Amino acid sequence: MPAETTTSVTDLPADNPFARPSALPYGLPDFAAIRTQHLRPALDAGLAAQRQEWEAIAADPAAPDVANTLEALERSGQLLHRVATVFFTLVSAVGDEEVHAIDAEYAPRLAAHRDALWLDGRVFARLEHLHGSREELGLDAETDWLLTTYRKNFLRAGIRLDEEQQQRLRDVNAELVSLETTFSQRVVTALEHGAVHVPDAGALAGLDEGTLAGLARAAEERGAGTGYLLTLQLPTQQALLTQLQDRGMRDRLLQASQDRGTGVDADSDTRAALLRIARLRAERARLLGYEHHAAWVAEDGTAATTDAVNAMLRRLARPAARNAEAEAQDLQHLLDEDPQVPAGPTLAAADWAYYAERLRKERFAFDDSVLRPYLELDRVLHDGVFFAAGQLYGLTFHERTELRGYAEDVRVWEVREADGTGLGLFVGDYYARAGKRGGAWMNNLVDQSGLLGLAPVVLNNLNITPPPAGEPTLLTWDEVRTCFHEFGHALHGLFSDVRYPSLSGTAVPRDFVEFPSQVNEMWMTHPVVLERFARHHRTGEPLDEELRAAVLSLGSYGEGFATSEYLGAALLDQAWHQLSPEEVPEKPADVRGFEVDALERVGLARATVPPRYRSTYFNHTFGGGYDAGYYSYIWSEVLDADTVEWFRDDGARNGDGGLNREAGDRFRTALLSRGNSQDPLRSFRELRGRDAALKPLLQRRGLTD
Repeated sequence: MPAETTTSVTDLPADNPFARPSALPYGLPDFAAIRTQHLRPALDAGLAAQRQEWEAIAADPAAPDVANTLEALERSGQLLHRVATVFFTLVSAVGDEEVHAIDAEYAPRLAAHRDALWLDGRVFARLEHLHGSREELGLDAETDWLLTTYRKNFLRAGIRLDEEQQQRLRDVNAELVSLETTFSQRVVTALEHGAVHVPDAGALAGLDEGTLAGLARAAEERGAGTGYLLTLQLPTQQALLTQLQDRGMRDRLLQASQDRGTGVDADSDTRAALLRIARLRAERARLLGYEHHAAWVAEDGTAATTDAVNAMLRRLARPAARNAEAEAQDLQHLLDEDPQVPAGPTLAAADWAYYAERLRKERFAFDDSVLRPYLELDRVLHDGVFFAAGQLYGLTFHERTELRGYAEDVRVWEVREADGTGLGLFVGDYYARAGKRGGAWMNNLVDQSGLLGLAPVVLNNLNITPPPAGEPTLLTWDEVRTCFHEFGHALHGLFSDVRYPSLSGTAVPRDFVEFPSQVNEMWMTHPVVLERFARHHRTGEPLDEELRAAVLSLGSYGEGFATSEYLGAALLDQAWHQLSPEEVPEKPADVRGFEVDALERVGLARATVPPRYRSTYFNHTFGGGYDAGYYSYIWSEVLDADTVEWFRDDGARNGDGGLNREAGDRFRTALLSRGNSQDPLRSFRELRGRDAALKPLLQRRGLTD
């Protein structure tokens, strides 16, 4: 483990677990020793230590060189990074009141801390000196890219603004992070307060015994008393809508989902915060010389311009809406023929998932309730996700039960290369819990870095409903997809092979980061992989031919709805962030009207297909991270679909569909190992031999004419 470069670590008491690098394998944080009371002093010491390090760089009388400027910047902040990584993991995955209080307290301080670097003209002057001396310095490609990246980031952060403008920028940045924190916390509160309590099982016809037992357990554990608690998931659509036979119950559940953040519950009303966030982001963009916030974001991605983003989204909107209309007609027929529904109703948004599931059963013989007994979590992981990684990359996975996570059900595996060499750690947190934010995500607990001598420790989070005690964890097909997707991110982090920590793993542009994870989804339907993991949890029997055919026959069915709901959210994100400060609505009551107008302009204001996220619980964009960048998923899918075609054609050997070491190693070397050490599109071209084509995506989603 490399030595710390700061003396401020000694300001921490010796019994604070952050006072020194973790002694656990691969630097895994010592969660067993970490307590909430350790966080504030460690954050304070980390902030102070990095400020000292930055000051030493800025005031260094020696002429700037790679070691005293670039490498010094990369070495700085090791204590802060160590504690912040743990802290933000706890914010997302545990989220108790004290952790949320610390988050709210430190958000503006961390923003001011970042500004202390990006607005320091002395450090920028050293970078400018290096930039002007690039030819004489003879920099290697990665160091040259790092220098270019730092310089770009300083310029985008406002280094050339005058003193008054920089002060306003600092104020805006501090307020924004506080508001984003408030928004995120209220989204979590809305998930909890919006849960639907049902006193008896009569209204829950269609749910199997295992699901009912889980809902009863949720009611008991979350203090709702007797009965059943239908907890909410982050997206608009809720998984239980596919099974609930009672039309009124379906409507109640979907309404609870869409009402989140709208003021029906004062503690989780997000409207004032989101309006202020949109206005401040627009002001900051103008201050920095951009037309709007979306333009500032796009410039830093592979899209480069909002014109390119708008053109892509609008090109897809019309065929997606057309396909959704055709799907709606099919579902209306099923509703008309349903003997349990009085004659004459029109298909509603709450009906869509239910009748789409029935249509899948009738047309494709696909039934999630029949499939679930074959999708047990451990088998999906070991014989599906891990097996595919072994076939492609030679990896093996060894559970380290002696290593603790931050919650009781967090698990740790050591990942080894084919020759037995340790690669890093993979941490899995698969279950939902009170305080955990919705959705699924990956993050690093330790960033790989040759400079710092660090191997990666990566974390996957999902939100699977825990089963009753002693029962197996059975997944839906979509949850299996999420396991493969998030592990694609994990591979991107695990395979990182770069020198500089700020360029490590998934530290790529937003509209590129989803690409490797989406590619990894392809292996869930590979015949060899499917045969291994899709086995009955009691008998071990594989899927029979009818079920296997059903899984593989879906093709692009349902993509009209799926693409439309996704595009609805992506276009809302762009609509909010392509406003000037003066154009942002003033009143919270205006939020819903703004949404309707924005969706009508692109032909996606369909009542039966609400956006995947409405503005009031759109944590991707107003909680920070994917603001003006939710388009990234479809943008990355262009690269993904083209790469899947490469695996199945050029990468295949003897009809194996690309599931071989040669194809896997090439994908790893050309792309997964690169991190952000060069232009990501250059990495793609090195793999594919050309730029990405749109046709494979259009064919996959059934959007061709």
